[in-house]
Amino acid sequence: MPRPLGARVLKAVASSLRLQVLSMLLDRGPLSYTEIMNVLHLNPSRDAGRFAYHLKSLMKADLIEPDTETKKYRLTDLGRMLVEVTEAIEEKTFKRRKMMVRTSRLAMEEFDRNKIAQALVKEAKVPQDLAQKIARETEARLLEVKTKYLTAPLIREFVNAILIEKGLEEYRHKLTRLGLPVYDVTELIRSAGAASSSVNAVHTSAGDSVIEEYTLLNVLPRDIADAHLSGSLHLNNLGVWILKPSEFAHDLRHFIRYGLQLNRPQQAIASSSPPKNLEAALATITNLLRITANEVCGEQLLDYFNVFLAPFIRGAESDRIREDLRIFILNLNQTLTEVDSALPLSLGLELTVPDFLKDEKAFGSEGRRTGSYADYADEVRLLASLVLETILDESRYKPVFQPSVMVKLRAEVLGKKESEPLLFLAHRLAAETGMPYFANLASRKEQICASYMATGTRFSNDWKGDWELDTLRTGSIDSVLVNLPRVAYECEQKISKFYELLDEQLEMAHRALEIKYQTMKMRSREELIPFLTHKIEGEQYARFENFTRSVGFVGLNEAVKSLTGESLIKEAKPTETAELIVKHIYDTVKKNSRKPENRAVTAMIPSASASRRLAQLDIEHYGWAKVQVSGNKEQPFYTDMAAVPCQAKTDLDRRLRIEERIQQLAPGGHLTPIIVDDEKPDPEKLLALSRQLSSESKIGLYTFDRVLTYCTRCRKAVAGQPAKCPICGSSNALRSYRRLSAKFAATVS
Repeated sequence: MPRPLGARVLKAVASSLRLQVLSMLLDRGPLSYTEIMNVLHLNPSRDAGRFAYHLKSLMKADLIEPDTETKKYRLTDLGRMLVEVTEAIEEKTFKRRKMMVRTSRLAMEEFDRNKIAQALVKEAKVPQDLAQKIARETEARLLEVKTKYLTAPLIREFVNAILIEKGLEEYRHKLTRLGLPVYDVTELIRSAGAASSSVNAVHTSAGDSVIEEYTLLNVLPRDIADAHLSGSLHLNNLGVWILKPSEFAHDLRHFIRYGLQLNRPQQAIASSSPPKNLEAALATITNLLRITANEVCGEQLLDYFNVFLAPFIRGAESDRIREDLRIFILNLNQTLTEVDSALPLSLGLELTVPDFLKDEKAFGSEGRRTGSYADYADEVRLLASLVLETILDESRYKPVFQPSVMVKLRAEVLGKKESEPLLFLAHRLAAETGMPYFANLASRKEQICASYMATGTRFSNDWKGDWELDTLRTGSIDSVLVNLPRVAYECEQKISKFYELLDEQLEMAHRALEIKYQTMKMRSREELIPFLTHKIEGEQYARFENFTRSVGFVGLNEAVKSLTGESLIKEAKPTETAELIVKHIYDTVKKNSRKPENRAVTAMIPSASASRRLAQLDIEHYGWAKVQVSGNKEQPFYTDMAAVPCQAKTDLDRRLRIEERIQQLAPGGHLTPIIVDDEKPDPEKLLALSRQLSSESKIGLYTFDRVLTYCTRCRKAVAGQPAKCPICGSSNALRSYRRLSAKFAATVS
């Protein structure tokens, strides 16, 4: 730099007021003549001449320059450099107080504002100049508070506050820190202890909370995130929304033929060869379920279980088969998932070989071909019988809730004499425990290739037109629930507005599920779900393009009551209104499912947590005078899964007629619990009701619902909810189990 210019620069900054102007322009950006005077608290009439002299000195030294378009003064590169040098001299001369920071990498470091600027640029894509300004202002504010030590989250809070003050909300949104407050973590640990959960459940809940925040802030569009948070929609499994699909249906033949092939070198898991006998096959299945539980957040399905395993029991003794099954069921119930529950498994049992499976190739020991499944009709019935007997025997000691047994009732079963003992046994298990689910595949011919899970989820050959492609190695991407009562409250009794608002919610539900589908494809490419995406003979195991996207609803009964003044069990008109609402959802979803790789379905989805959350949010928003809920003021909820609330007092025939009409419009999932109040129900009467439903009703999936009680003292289980144990007389060692939505849950009695 030439010496005369250097002298002018040094002379220009000899005034503290001129240094203030330079710092101000660095912090605030270009300012007009009047704006600078106002910030410096100068009087325009008294100080104008003096102020003009200072500005002229700064311009002569090439430290500031006028912008001819905006009529504002801005800092030059030389001016910016001079401010930074001045600050460095000030820090060196006056030894500004050091601030120590507890960083996110668990270390103590000296505060450095450049790291704030770097984080702003990297995380929020803030322009470099703006990032430096925010970093400088953050440093100044932190010096003012004189705290003993800083933490990374505290610094981030200061930065976010400055961003909000400057109207830079979009940058603040990207810079938000995810996590739980100290109080919430403390409460999480305390509540886990009260619920007898393990530390693993605490760890999982904390992790889910972070992913949930991340998904709402950075993955979902703002309108969908706001709809979930406000209670217009409910996205199930939000804690793993971007990580795992919801449910999956296995094809056992795949592992009977090839074993468990885990060929990723980074995974220290041994592969296994094709099983040689039933014991080995069941061990392979147990390992299969454990591995898949890391990549699927909900239910797994083993359909045609006894058909595909039938070749392994030919010539085997019944006692040996029963013992292998007992150990298999015991292992299922002792293998806990991340949230301290047994592996959620639905087991599809056939009472005969279905027609579409008779000519399929059968595979047995060591994956060898052993004829066709038509050759194993006797073994199919024997294995089904032994599964039911084993669960019945084990449930006398403690209720066995895994696996959930899905008993298929087909026309060819109900009409054959050799099936009678099996039918009676299944209904005896239902009478004593309420555990089995019954899939009515006799009344509708198009349901012959349908597969059901205990959650009500249904897969049928209505997508590709092929039973195998549509029901095996597929699953549910996830589900979104529409809060129907909220739509009813908002429409103000105007039906046209009701459907307009409903369409808005359905559109967001479809977009949310499309985002989930795309994230699952991304996880596949990243090999984060390696088992589902492993390949055998060049073909990927999971058929993601055939996964369903479930659009459901909660509070149908409450919405109808809000619109008509009557619940579903009262009049014909409320039932017609309910049917029209679900028909509208069905038509909209079906129209959307015509797009490639978009197997969207309407489903009656069980979700007790959603029904409680949405009801509570509506009460807070609208008040008790407007909101229609089930339950009571202490535990309000909306009806989920079923159309008619389970606690509603009405005759069974009417309840079933209403459920039948609504189930027809929810082909993606449905379940009707039939409450059994008798202390000792007659299996023959339950079987007679099943025959009636199969011949006269289009109810797709139902279960006979019972309350079970287990005594922890004498270790015996009994049906019903006695005040004291009928065996040992204890009244304070009882634990009752009742169906919560689709599956049993325990409550201390």
